[in-house]
Amino acid sequence: MSETNSAADVAAPHRYTAAMAADIEARWQDFWDAEGTYEAPNPTGDLAGDPELAARPKKFIMDMFPYPSGAGLHVGHPLGYIATDVFARHQRMTGHNVLHTLGFDAFGLPAEQYAVQTGTHPRISTEANIANMTAQLRRLGLGHDKRRSFATIESEYYKWTQWIFLQIFNSWYDTEADRARPIDELVAQFESGERATPDGRDWSALSAVERADVLGGYRLAYASDAPVNWSPGLGTVLANEEVTADGRSERGNFPVFKAKLRQWNMRITAYADRLLNDLDGLDWPEAIKLQQRNWIGRSEGARVDFPVDGAGSVTVFTTRQDTLFGATYMVLAPEHELVERIIPAAWPEGTHPVWTGGHASPAEAVTAYRKQAASKSDVERQAEAKDKTGVFTGAYATNPVSGEQIPVFIADYVLMGYGTGAIMAVPAHDARDFAFARAFELPVRCVVEPSDGRGTDASTWEDAFASYDAKLVNSANDEISLNGLGVADAKARITEWLKEHGVGEGTVNFRLRDWLFSRQRYWGEPFPIVYDEEGIAHPLPESMLPLELPEVDDYSPRTFDPDDADTQPETPLSRNAEWVNVTLDLGDGAGLRNYRRETNTMPNWAGSCWYELRYLDPNNSEKLVDPAIEEYWMGPREGQPTGGVDLYVGGAEHAVLHLLYARFWSKVLHDLGHVSSAEPFHKLYNQGMIQAFVYRDSRGIAVPAAEVEERDGAYYYQGEKVSRVLGKMGKSLKNAVTPDEICTEFGADTLRLYEMAMGPLDVSRPWDTRAVVGQYRLLQRLWRNIVDEETGEVTVVDSEPGEDTLRALHKAIDGVGGDMAGMRFNTAIAKVTELNNHLTKAGGPLPRPVAEALVLLIAPLAPHIAEELWRRLGHTESVVHQDFPVADPAYVVDETVTCVVQIKGKVKARLEISPSITDTELEALALADPAVVAALDGAGIRKVIVRAPKLVNIVPA
Repeated sequence: MSETNSAADVAAPHRYTAAMAADIEARWQDFWDAEGTYEAPNPTGDLAGDPELAARPKKFIMDMFPYPSGAGLHVGHPLGYIATDVFARHQRMTGHNVLHTLGFDAFGLPAEQYAVQTGTHPRISTEANIANMTAQLRRLGLGHDKRRSFATIESEYYKWTQWIFLQIFNSWYDTEADRARPIDELVAQFESGERATPDGRDWSALSAVERADVLGGYRLAYASDAPVNWSPGLGTVLANEEVTADGRSERGNFPVFKAKLRQWNMRITAYADRLLNDLDGLDWPEAIKLQQRNWIGRSEGARVDFPVDGAGSVTVFTTRQDTLFGATYMVLAPEHELVERIIPAAWPEGTHPVWTGGHASPAEAVTAYRKQAASKSDVERQAEAKDKTGVFTGAYATNPVSGEQIPVFIADYVLMGYGTGAIMAVPAHDARDFAFARAFELPVRCVVEPSDGRGTDASTWEDAFASYDAKLVNSANDEISLNGLGVADAKARITEWLKEHGVGEGTVNFRLRDWLFSRQRYWGEPFPIVYDEEGIAHPLPESMLPLELPEVDDYSPRTFDPDDADTQPETPLSRNAEWVNVTLDLGDGAGLRNYRRETNTMPNWAGSCWYELRYLDPNNSEKLVDPAIEEYWMGPREGQPTGGVDLYVGGAEHAVLHLLYARFWSKVLHDLGHVSSAEPFHKLYNQGMIQAFVYRDSRGIAVPAAEVEERDGAYYYQGEKVSRVLGKMGKSLKNAVTPDEICTEFGADTLRLYEMAMGPLDVSRPWDTRAVVGQYRLLQRLWRNIVDEETGEVTVVDSEPGEDTLRALHKAIDGVGGDMAGMRFNTAIAKVTELNNHLTKAGGPLPRPVAEALVLLIAPLAPHIAEELWRRLGHTESVVHQDFPVADPAYVVDETVTCVVQIKGKVKARLEISPSITDTELEALALADPAVVAALDGAGIRKVIVRAPKLVNIVPA
């Protein structure tokens, strides 16, 4: 502290300083904890016995689950937490029963990677991080109901994560009823013969393994051998959403390859239509809705079967079934399961040399190409590259409408993640197919007449012609002709023909793929699944939950050379043989049997798929959630037809990860009758990001931002010139500012005000520590308006405020209230500042009604100083549950407005009049004004145009 400040503090010992703020803030945080100030009553508890409290509207406010990082918080992290806290406080003061709390999403890779590096058990480091983050958040004065907080690593929490997994495992999607149903009901249909088995045999004739395979084709959680994203460098598989556009892991930036492994999946695709349709009823940003719509990717078209000798048929999905006569070859994804079955031992006679890739046999060519394709990401494979790659499988398929034998290739531009993993190639009318056909010297046949004059001889074209507004040509056989039809009519006609001949039908396809749910890691929820000696998966009974995570000697999965795709996962849990191999009685009548546990763990997304429900009823050990409690806080109501959390605040980066997964789990639980809400989050708000300047030296390495000096518009670190760009804030960029630093220097209330005042909440903004002092001074002026800095005595007087002050006060009340409700906290602070400045300039002691209203206005934003001032003003109850001020409309309206009087379009007078004046009254006043009378100089009046209260236009005769 400088000498000047020290002298000022001696002269004003009761001045609001950082030291005083620290004392005030600590005392009130202790008070809130001791009194349970923020505890929200549930309908089955206190609420039931308090009619007045029960009559209050409820408000459930949530932040996205934080992960307890070892680096702790920087000032960018609390932006959303402070915003929801301000909003929650305002809602309490406007009569709502508010539930606002915060837990920790604590499973996942960061703690495990730290454990691998240091040997520290993930639980130890995670719990230490939680304790640190909890202390940092507490210092900010966040009004959370601490009774409801938890971490996903607590066994009593993940017991219910495992229980939900079993509900999903034991369910199937009934497409006729359009909802999930218990798997036992499906079994009953097979047993009774109501539903036929895939091969037509009686259910009783199937072996246990065969029955398990049949049910696996229906279960909403199932294990399958399928192409997955394999990251050798992480030693685990990843969901599509966890792979970056350039084919690397989102965490760690390791290469990702396609590999076929047996993994658990969630059949989220069964809910594709509902996930799409229910977006319309949600109050979400349109950008997020659009991302989900695009990710789900609904498209209408047709399924077409192309027979292949000795291998049945290759099925394709196409949205351009009208161009079927133009299909001159087929392409399968390299991972397609039919590839091995269709390749012959040798190249067919006359095979074009370009098709073979220089390989001696189809098997050799396919193996080499698959390895090449596995090293590319889906984005790279679909890029519009000039050179198309692929290889002939040696097999031919039959075009069902022309009977023509067309070659079957594999190529990396076709993905298993979309459609059926196979396409019919119509090179004349698709740019990628055209490029491939030219590269491999394949036929290009025009079936949609070009409108650009190029003619129908496609062999002369330089590129494809794609159009939905043209006529079909060259599209006829002995039974059907599409020639002369427009695209829409041709689609309908050919779809009918395909169905009549049993070689296809109209269908809907989705881009959405089933959710890969296995991870080859340690630090995650164990699957409540065991396998018998025949390899059949059995769910653990509820009485055996939670299945706790065992101790292992080595936390790390077996990782490999990141560039070596030819590897297999080895999980940490598989090394604990005593835990893996068990003898259990599952209560299914089979008695004690030997089983093998699942050694994969659930992904880190599992715990965040349902955490909103645990906040409602965190200590319930008998049920997922009490139905009455869930319906009270989250059930459907007017304006919220699918129910859900009233306000959910977080970053936009989770649009197709957490948000989509949580919606899926919510719908399954709703279908099975466990919850009344079909959607988890009714209103979503995406806050922006707090950015900071990053300074880099000549090597491009970040240097400590706090040690950079500015001289003549340039920036220097230890005498060396450095560059400056605006970017993220973080420890690795050496530009992080911790909230602890700001709280120490200015106080938590100042930090809260500054973060809310920086700009609109949904817009990113740069951090500037030098600007924080502005909000600090606002609090000092506020304090000085109520407390004498020399004596510490309250200076307010019991008198009525004057007219000007009343107008300033009620305009502020009206504006701040609206801004708070609309989450426009920056403008709310501006209005409080304007009122406080008015009161400072007015001078003299504040009238008590004005002082109390001022404190209540700022209470949601700066709760500690508000509590202190409220108590000093003589109140014994906390400010938290006081009523927010209500504006008097009489003082909100301007007392007068300025009316312009014009003659022939030129201003001749300005009148100060009441805003409620009538046209007749205003006309009379304008015509009587001396300046107007003089300007008319006796001339007659042809017309008077009145636009009360702002304009009178006089047209002389």
